[in-house]
Parts: sequence; structure tokens; C-alpha cells
Amino acid sequence: MIYSSPQPTPFEIEEHYGLPPEQYWTDESYFQRTPDYFSRQISTAKKLLSKAEGLKSLDVGAGLGKAMLSMTSSGFDAFGFEPSQPFYDRAISRMNISPDRLKLGMIENVDYEPEMFDFITFGAVFEHLYHPASCLKKAMKWLKRGGIVHIEVPNAKHLLPKIINFYYRLRGTNYVTHLSPMHSPFHLYEFGLRSFEKLSPKLAFSIADHYFDVGTLYHVPRMLHFPLSKYMKLTDTGMQLTVFLQKI
Repeated sequence: MIYSSPQPTPFEIEEHYGLPPEQYWTDESYFQRTPDYFSRQISTAKKLLSKAEGLKSLDVGAGLGKAMLSMTSSGFDAFGFEPSQPFYDRAISRMNISPDRLKLGMIENVDYEPEMFDFITFGAVFEHLYHPASCLKKAMKWLKRGGIVHIEVPNAKHLLPKIINFYYRLRGTNYVTHLSPMHSPFHLYEFGLRSFEKLSPKLAFSIADHYFDVGTLYHVPRMLHFPLSKYMKLTDTGMQLTVFLQKI
């Protein structure tokens, strides 16, 4: 696991995420939900769950609520919470998310009934949390036995940062290109699969499934896209790690 030290202060969520979604995501396509949005994650979760009906889900850091809409369309009774006031407001005004389904708050100060949910997702959220293990422990209390937690995080073994870091060392500097604690997208951690393997006995879960995604290759000549993508796919050194954790 890679992390920033010291962590940015003050620990106020609005210092980072209080800006309007239109500034955080400048691409207008972010505000459009396609029929296949979040479909891979939903399909994997349903394969791992022991039942197909009466499922309840929770979206941690729901953003605009697009994943909630997709989960509802696929049969889940979907709930969520969002810590940023502007994102919360847009979820209700632009995506028509019901305030009865979406809470405003951080995981540290919201609560739900024990064993209420079959599926909990931390989509592009876990790397922003100051105490991810503690937050996961809390979420596990809301999860039914046999339920699934889905987490998508930056891969600590991503090849491109390693290449750029090597370039910095050749220049005689100690710069690194991991993380972005003080600017968008405000990542505090990067994770390896071993991070979750070490945590599993402490929080009583098993790793039911996982995969790595190469992601978009930024600032790389197009002629190198194919060989780099192929290598990253073969070596699990792509940009993103996705894990599905099953409560024991």
C-alpha cells in the first residue's frame, strides 16, 4: 500500500469536495448515465450472492447517484449517502434521486441498521478515506453474512508511475508521481491485492473475486499504447484494482 505522509490538513471533506461537480468533472458526459453504467460490477455481485431477489444495496459516496439508478434498474432496493453538498444536491436535482434514499454525510457520521444490505459499493471512494480499514469495518456491520462489498482503488503496482518515477531518479530528484493528496482527484492511498489479503482475517471477509484494469494511458505516445496495455494486462500492473469482498 502506498500512502501520503503527512496527510493533508485540516481533515474537512468540503475543503476538497465542496466544489461543484461541473468543476470536478469538466466532461459533460459524466452527467449522462448509459444503460451499461456499473453493469459489470452489478453482474459480478449477483453471481457471488446466494439469492437473486429482495436484494438491498448501499452506495458509499454516491456522487450523482448514477450507480444507485443502475442498481435500482437491475432489481436492487438501492440506498446511498454522499458527503459533498454540491454532489448531493445535483443527485437530487439532475438525476432525480429521492432524498429518502440518499443521505448527506460521511461514513464516519452516518449509520444504518446492522446486516441491512446484501451489496455495498465503494466505487472510486476507498482511496479518498483517511482511515479506510476503519470505514470498511463499519460497512461490514451493515452487511448481511454472505454479502458482498465492492471496492475500486488505484493499483499500487501501476506500471506508468514506476516509469515516471524512474525518469525522476535519472534527473537526480526524489519526486514521485503517486497520489494527489492536495489536488484533484485527491487520492490519499494506492492499494495492492496484498492489502486486502492482510486485512481479511481481521474483518472476517474473503476475497471472492478481483481483477485489474489497464485504464486510460495518459501522456503516452499512441504507438506505445498497445505494447504497454498488453504488458500491464499480463502482469496485473494496470491503473485500477477491483475487489469483491464476501462477509464470512
